[in-house]
Amino acid sequence: MAALSDQLLVVAILAYLGAMLLWAAENAFGGRGAVARAATRELVGAGAGAPASRTNSGDLVVVERPETTNSPQFVRRRAVLGRAAVAVFGLGVAVHLATAATRGLAAHRLPWGNMYEFLLSVTLVGAVAWLAVLWRRPALRHLGLYVAFALVLLLGVAGMVVYTEVGPLMPALKSTWFVVHVSAATLASGVFLVGFVVAALYLIRTGHEAGKERFPYSLGHRLPDSSALEPLAFRLHAFAFPIWTFAVAAGAVWAESAWGRYWGWDPKETWAFISWVVYAGYLHARLTPSVKRTVVAWIAVIGWLTMMMNLFGVNIFFSGLHSYAGVD
Repeated sequence: MAALSDQLLVVAILAYLGAMLLWAAENAFGGRGAVARAATRELVGAGAGAPASRTNSGDLVVVERPETTNSPQFVRRRAVLGRAAVAVFGLGVAVHLATAATRGLAAHRLPWGNMYEFLLSVTLVGAVAWLAVLWRRPALRHLGLYVAFALVLLLGVAGMVVYTEVGPLMPALKSTWFVVHVSAATLASGVFLVGFVVAALYLIRTGHEAGKERFPYSLGHRLPDSSALEPLAFRLHAFAFPIWTFAVAAGAVWAESAWGRYWGWDPKETWAFISWVVYAGYLHARLTPSVKRTVVAWIAVIGWLTMMMNLFGVNIFFSGLHSYAGVD
């Protein structure tokens, strides 16, 4: 089972990579992307008339024909690529779930006992959360390119950098609170992951809308309007924050049961609290009309950085009572 789990991890990464490439093809060749738009440009004489926008280039005029990129051919191509990307991504989620399940069967426990397994579970929750977003907001499907990229990156790190052989659960983790605390932390972290991606894309899009991008067909040009991205980022963070609050509280109760104190400013506890404060600040800023939405989005990005510090930095560079990462 352990060997099967390792092999399935590779398949899951390849599936997410395939979905990412399909979404990239949809963005590039589906009519709205730079390649498709460039393919429909024409060079005509400087005095020629055309119903499209023009950009002077010496004695020639570059004419774009948006009606061509909206033709049935491009619309059909975009739909086919998008549906294929979603299907391959769904396959990746199924294989990802099988990866975690076979890992748990091999270890005869829930697959949350070390840093590798926790990262495997967090990314699985993030992938399922993105499928839920797609179900509610199918028009945003091409954002899956960036979610899939994040999953490929994190799973690659999990498999190549922090991988740990299957082993029994450490005695200190054999508690009912292990299920309660870690499951809540995993769920919140996975949703925060998707929220971070959307918040980062919102910042890129607002930069484009403000005219801060140099190239007209850059990344920001192909993203949905900021008015669609920002509320989605808020909903994701608003959903995850109470779960993260419960995870921190459950951890404190477990600490009292295991170590005789609710809070000891252990590095893991400290950074979990820092993340909680940042995300609380995000929600407060989001509900304050005088705070700019770009500032709010930056707070969300900082919040995810603190989560990554808690996951990687604390486990690798600090020592404390939470020494369960399995990383030498």
